[in-house]
Amino acid sequence: MLALPRLYAILDPDVIRDRSSEEALRALLDGGAAMIQLRAKSLSPRDFLELARRVRAETRARGCRLIVNDRADIALACDADGVHLGQDDLPLGAGRKIMGSRIIGVSTHDIAQAREAERGGADYIGFGPMFGTTTKDTGYSARGIELLGEIRAAVRLPIVAIGGITEEKARLVWRAGADSVAIISDILQSADIATKTRRILANS
Repeated sequence: MLALPRLYAILDPDVIRDRSSEEALRALLDGGAAMIQLRAKSLSPRDFLELARRVRAETRARGCRLIVNDRADIALACDADGVHLGQDDLPLGAGRKIMGSRIIGVSTHDIAQAREAERGGADYIGFGPMFGTTTKDTGYSARGIELLGEIRAAVRLPIVAIGGITEEKARLVWRAGADSVAIISDILQSADIATKTRRILANS
């Protein structure tokens, strides 16, 4: 069973505003992030790959696992540790053929999707959106703490909760059964990313 860190950090160039991706990445690493997902939906495949290679070099040097969002081809090309697939992305079975034994996470939004991901051989599931969020439009309403608890009872896979989670809400989400929390805007738009990351981990 995959062991997830309590914080599943996400690096998204669309959210970091006035910082460079490299500056935000180093701050996440300085704060103790042990797993980072790179999400770059607005970049061309070429630019996404170039960024992924730079991020891979930094994360490898710091002993941090790298997950690439959506793109198994880019994950392989930059030698990432894994890929995260959404419900509308490459099917899990096809992703496994491409990724081999590397990590595959799958976004889920209800119990049926969570169970399907577990049967299909996912290494972990993302579950959300937990609360209202403006970072990503999933097409799903807020799932909430109660449904997270039901997901926890339904599957054995590690769970990364995502969507509208802040430093203040993280402990509530962990208590409800999430192994890890993905926090995007509250970290990437903070004045001091490293300190914010460090504090979230210290309170986990």
